[in-house]
Amino acid sequence: GGFLTHSGWNSTLESLSAGVPMVCWPFFADQQINCKFSCDDWEVGMEIGGDVKREDVEAVVRKLMDGEKGKKMREKAEEWRRLAEKATKHPSGSSELNFEMVVNKLLLV
Repeated sequence: GGFLTHSGWNSTLESLSAGVPMVCWPFFADQQINCKFSCDDWEVGMEIGGDVKREDVEAVVRKLMDGEKGKKMREKAEEWRRLAEKATKHPSGSSELNFEMVVNKLLLV
């Protein structure tokens, strides 16, 4: 599967943590840079342009679902899912450690 997203930060995080590749359709604010990272740096997204027609969406979805690039994106998305799981669910994950540090600092104030 895949996720057609405006590339807002929360949507991007949800997609990464679920291991779902994205079709990015950014409009404004942080969406442009989130789209850039998703597509170019993290390799889990494909951008779709501004004035989108039905045929454009179909073409990108076909690439995502059937193409070689889509296969690589799904593999990368799965890597991100595992990283998110490690950060949030394991006692030695960064989220757990950072949360524990904040609690300890608040209790020791």
